[in-house]
Amino acid sequence: MAGPTGTPARTGARSFGIDIGGSGVKGAPVDLDTGALAGERVRLATPQPSTPDAVAKVVAEIIGSFGWDGPIGVTVPAVVTHGVTRTAANIDPSWIGAEAEALLRETTGRDATVVNDADAAGYAEARFGAARDHSGIVLVTTLGTGIGTAMIVGGRLIPNTELGHIEIDGEDAEHRASDAARDREDLSWEKWAKRLQRYYRTLENLFWPDLFVVGGGVSKKADKFLPLLDLRTPIVPAALRNEAGIVGAAMLASGGPARPA
Repeated sequence: MAGPTGTPARTGARSFGIDIGGSGVKGAPVDLDTGALAGERVRLATPQPSTPDAVAKVVAEIIGSFGWDGPIGVTVPAVVTHGVTRTAANIDPSWIGAEAEALLRETTGRDATVVNDADAAGYAEARFGAARDHSGIVLVTTLGTGIGTAMIVGGRLIPNTELGHIEIDGEDAEHRASDAARDREDLSWEKWAKRLQRYYRTLENLFWPDLFVVGGGVSKKADKFLPLLDLRTPIVPAALRNEAGIVGAAMLASGGPARPA
């Protein structure tokens, strides 16, 4: 299997990543030396309602299909602190306040590390994707239903930044600048780019990053809007696409230096 840069993947240390989304739960083992999936990805539908108990059973089914008996990393669309999910986006509200890590350990019988989905994807981009081995401050933003963010400083993840929710001109930033807002308001690329300009300029002035990486499905059309932005910070599209969450979750579960508390 080829690695993220197209080079042949070599067998090395492995971990297992699970990416929980509103419509699907995806998982695969990951080669930690290359960032490549070490097996064919399995995707099952997210149960409805997507309660913690129901989703945990799907996670157990996926890892069971591989016969995996080691630690697992699991992403959720939520703020996660000390193994507890504090918010819920596109999943059942019963995740708020759930002891997610304890539940997954009990249900799967494996050691589990639960992380925010944007954090996992962002860390994967910093290690193997568009910000590979970058030593400075990297801000990864995912433009979709909302705006997810990940901050990596000197290769270390600063978890749960939630910068899609900063207030700009009296509004939650993602309400105006997400890809969903573009679609909802039928904005042209030029009009949407003006909103993105305001958003990214605000992040620049607050954090002085060395690099922006833009993910989310719309990043496939980055040539339509990134050239319209006038920023002092380099801004590039994400590279790992739909595998980023799985790869990042597996890496953070491996107990490396960026594993969040």
